[in-house]
Amino acid sequence: MDIQFLTYLFVGGSFVLYIGIAIASRVGSTKEFYVAGGGVSPMANGAATAADWMSAASFISMAGIIAYSGYDASVYLMGWTGGYVLLAMLLAPYLRKFGKFTVPDFIGDRYYSNVARTVAVICVIFVSFTYVAGQMRGTGIVFARFLEVDVDLGVVIGMVIVFFYAVLGGMKGITYTQVAQYCVLIFAFTVPAIFLSIMMTGHVLPQTGFGATLLDSAGNDSGVYLLTRLDELVTELGFREYTSGAKSTLDVFFITAALMCGTAGLPHVIVRFFTVPRVRDARVSAGWALFFIAILYTSAPAVGAFARVNLIETVDNAAYEELPQWFYNWENSGLIAWVDKNGDGRVQMAAGDPFSGTPSYSGERGSHGERLLTNAPTDNPSEVYIDRDIIVLANPEIGNLPAWVVALVAAGGVAAALSTAAGLLLVISSAISHDLLKKQLKPDISEKGELLAARIAAAVAIVIAGYFGINPPGFVAEVVAFAFGLAASSFFPVILMGIFYKRMNREGAIAGMLVGLIFTFSYIVYFKFIAPEMSTPEHWWFGVSPEGIGTLGMIFNFVTALVVSKLTAPPPASIQHIVEEIRVPRGAGSAIDH
Repeated sequence: MDIQFLTYLFVGGSFVLYIGIAIASRVGSTKEFYVAGGGVSPMANGAATAADWMSAASFISMAGIIAYSGYDASVYLMGWTGGYVLLAMLLAPYLRKFGKFTVPDFIGDRYYSNVARTVAVICVIFVSFTYVAGQMRGTGIVFARFLEVDVDLGVVIGMVIVFFYAVLGGMKGITYTQVAQYCVLIFAFTVPAIFLSIMMTGHVLPQTGFGATLLDSAGNDSGVYLLTRLDELVTELGFREYTSGAKSTLDVFFITAALMCGTAGLPHVIVRFFTVPRVRDARVSAGWALFFIAILYTSAPAVGAFARVNLIETVDNAAYEELPQWFYNWENSGLIAWVDKNGDGRVQMAAGDPFSGTPSYSGERGSHGERLLTNAPTDNPSEVYIDRDIIVLANPEIGNLPAWVVALVAAGGVAAALSTAAGLLLVISSAISHDLLKKQLKPDISEKGELLAARIAAAVAIVIAGYFGINPPGFVAEVVAFAFGLAASSFFPVILMGIFYKRMNREGAIAGMLVGLIFTFSYIVYFKFIAPEMSTPEHWWFGVSPEGIGTLGMIFNFVTALVVSKLTAPPPASIQHIVEEIRVPRGAGSAIDH
């Protein structure tokens, strides 16, 4: 069976599974819609949390960043993994004890202010829509290649699938769908990684193959280490060594801290700790989730290195007509491009951007059969454009793996993107229906009315998310990194101080959130959209990139909140008493409070 048929079979079968779970799990109460009724087992919740956490950025884009950036991409591994530990150990049990299942609900009650609650809702919407744009983009990329449809149509298909199980099943449907999605995505990520590790190094585990020597064409030990060979290949093409970094130490620290603290402030991950019966179960499910996450995160560096070696050895200096079929497949999807700048008919790879932005197809074919492109600068020797987000998806084809492995990876990519998108959309829905409508605008709304409002909000959010997926502000992991920066600069300080500093008051929390969010958002927008030509280390504040600026925004948040709280009245004694109580997380607490 060919790749196309198997892809339809695998992806279509997974869709049937997800929708079937959603129908079987359809909800009739807000408690089931928001927190799955609070009765999910710790292991199942751990798998669902891992799927929620390992988005399209983790599955599709992270190994792509590692493949291209090498050492510098370690910030994503350190930041995202360390951030989850920070959330699970430092914040989640206390939030679970407090009994508020949304971040705005915690902030509104802890800081005894609907204004604080509203500011938190605005922050949730900013963070979640920034994050979900990357997920919808990832869905479109998968469909563009494997279902041979336009990227925009791929996004629309993803919207329809998410609509079914997010709007019908709420958190209950999403939770059990995410358990299935975790199984699909982890199998899809590790199977090709194991295949490639065996083929290239003779090691079954990609984690050990990453540091091993390569096999020669006869299957014997070549004595050349994978990373040594990769350094040789990239430096010959004019790139810096794969194992050396270009970022400053300060920028590496700031990006890592932004990703870590942003993780701890992500509302769609926090809510998962309310779907289990007890506080103890929240801790246990956090441990399971960390185990499930580690399987992919420890494999990603090897996958990126395998892909870069295979890509260069397969494509560089090869005659266009003799390239393998996978190159033409991805070229037709618009995610790979080649322009024959020197007229020799051979594909030349070199350092630098071979096109002025995204390659623009003229609609005609050249003398070699290539797609003619209109925006290739003549002063850059590189002739090849490869979208970073396709590295994991194309890896099985580049490594000449069996067709069923290629189809499996397609299903895994869709699972990763849709699982996180659903979680984020539910967070947006609950922020609007519960934190704005129920808590502020219409406190007397019936449960049936609130459930209807939640579903309508989810549907509207899906449409907006689809727009951002069709018009994304960057490649997947970059967009997601911005979301983490926004979460770090807005939520992390007020959540942390709300738990551990009883003197923190509403005035300090509101001022801190606004300062952190506005500063970080403005910095990112300026350097990425208003003046991208200025986005260089000499123009950045203290040499900190937009990906790391969330840490500085977080510092501004902390300082502003502390100063304002010192200059204003302390919180009521009842609030201070609650803060003291939640530090000892005994009992389950209420998962939802109407």
